[in-house]
Amino acid sequence: MKLLVFILNKEEHLEEILEAFLELDIQGATILDSVGMGSILAQDIPIFAGFRNLLQGSRPANKTILTTVDEKLIQPAIDAIEQVVGSLDEPGNGLIFVLDIEKVYGLIKSF
Repeated sequence: MKLLVFILNKEEHLEEILEAFLELDIQGATILDSVGMGSILAQDIPIFAGFRNLLQGSRPANKTILTTVDEKLIQPAIDAIEQVVGSLDEPGNGLIFVLDIEKVYGLIKSF
């Protein structure tokens, strides 16, 4: 079992990503509102206000999606995400990382 974490930069893609997860039989995810460090520095800390120009085109907020996924579904999930947002090699499309899960408590399905 793995934890797939996807930081979605373009919130308008959220529903389509969740639909793609359902098609892969990924039935649960937690979605968090999130903000990148650069955005906080540029907006809230006056000494870093010069960063605003560097961050043009970046989004003020993101969605962070966390879901537990069977190992065999990791690559299909990543492929589905990239089909929606575009290549993750392109800046601004998001960030994925995957972590091993040792134990899970509280899920209906036991792992």
